Amino acid sequence: MPFSADAWSRNRALYDATLAHPFNAELTEGRLALDSFRHYIVQDAKYLVAFGQALAVAAAKADQPDHIVQFAGAAREAIVVERALHEDYFGRFGLDAAAVAVEPASPACHHYAAWLLATAFREPLPVIAAALLPCFWVYREVGTAIHGRAAPDNSYRAWIDTYAGEDFAAAVDAMIATTDALAAEASGTIVAAMHAAFARAMQLEWVFWDSAHRRERWPV
Repeated sequence: MPFSADAWSRNRALYDATLAHPFNAELTEGRLALDSFRHYIVQDAKYLVAFGQALAVAAAKADQPDHIVQFAGAAREAIVVERALHEDYFGRFGLDAAAVAVEPASPACHHYAAWLLATAFREPLPVIAAALLPCFWVYREVGTAIHGRAAPDNSYRAWIDTYAGEDFAAAVDAMIATTDALAAEASGTIVAAMHAAFARAMQLEWVFWDSAHRRERWPV
């Protein structure tokens, strides 16, 4: 069984919980509170900087030219393409780059970003890929599931269409294939570490959306 199929099977309950989370359920129905989505989009913009940096570290650690190009390209997409989506919503909320910059990262965002960067700098490439994969894969699956049920006039249509789109799906498939290829050449110890990283990232995806729904702030 390829690593990706095994990892997804082991963590399917986490994905189901993420899709069923009130944030995504309410987003599907177009009734998600604007304050919750505002919190999410600001924190996501902050997280994607770390995500892009982790991808860049993966590119630096890669030996195969195709992997270098893939990870470096994904880092660019995380910053440039998704930033355009964020800026569209920032305009709707009356935010600009300066206003977003001064908002602190939530505890969930801070932890996810710090964990991802620590993994990128400390772990070998296969483990980094496994840690990065859920952010690609979960968004594709959630976006596709929501797209099939959301009304055309849903207020969050731009977000839904981005993650249910063909371009994003192709990027996800490429990341799955690369992660599987890295796992196929890895030792049993490294594959076990990949599974641990994949599971932790799946948990943090749920935590990130839960944090946004609660509009989480630092308690002290």
